[in-house]
Amino acid sequence: MKRIGLFGGTFDPPHNGHIHIAQGFADELMLDNVIFIPAGDPYHKPTVICTPALQRLAMVERAISTDKRFSVSDCDVLRNGPTYTIDTVSLFRQVFPQTQLWWLLGMDSLLQLPHWHRYQALLQSVNLAVAQRGQQRLTDLPESLQQWLPDALAKNMTVPDGSDGGRAVLLQTLFLPVSSTDIRAKWSSGHHDDVPETVAEYIDHEGLYQA
Repeated sequence: MKRIGLFGGTFDPPHNGHIHIAQGFADELMLDNVIFIPAGDPYHKPTVICTPALQRLAMVERAISTDKRFSVSDCDVLRNGPTYTIDTVSLFRQVFPQTQLWWLLGMDSLLQLPHWHRYQALLQSVNLAVAQRGQQRLTDLPESLQQWLPDALAKNMTVPDGSDGGRAVLLQTLFLPVSSTDIRAKWSSGHHDDVPETVAEYIDHEGLYQA
């Protein structure tokens, strides 16, 4: 059965940490493809001014060009209104009905999952790959997820195939301590090492992160 990983994010800018975790995601789950999905209007960051979506999309295209397993989708960039993960997953479910879909997220995001739009429907419609990020632990999970997670981990072991959702896996690959926020803040002082060279060239050409 074909397996596709979905990796959503603001990607402002995409950096080496994103590439590192996506490669671990693909390797550990033996994914055929990892699709990067830059957010259009990230509803959970209403006070943050993002770089225009088309420029973030262009940076992702450059960042992923060295790995043939990677591609990028503009579905959230083109969609009007807030970007909800459940809507994005539903779209990919329609396009790939016979494919096992996995959504990549960090432990910090998993802790906040009960606050996501229609999160219970999301847990049934997609499989979750969780990567450690920061100092969060499974014991910090809300009660509803502490009840869900053991069954989801077990389903991945006992029913590894199938195009349905409801599975979970804890990745061995860790998020690198690289922050898009720090990159933006330090860019004008010459701190460019945490992004692929092609992304750095684009940022400088477009005059991004100069303030």
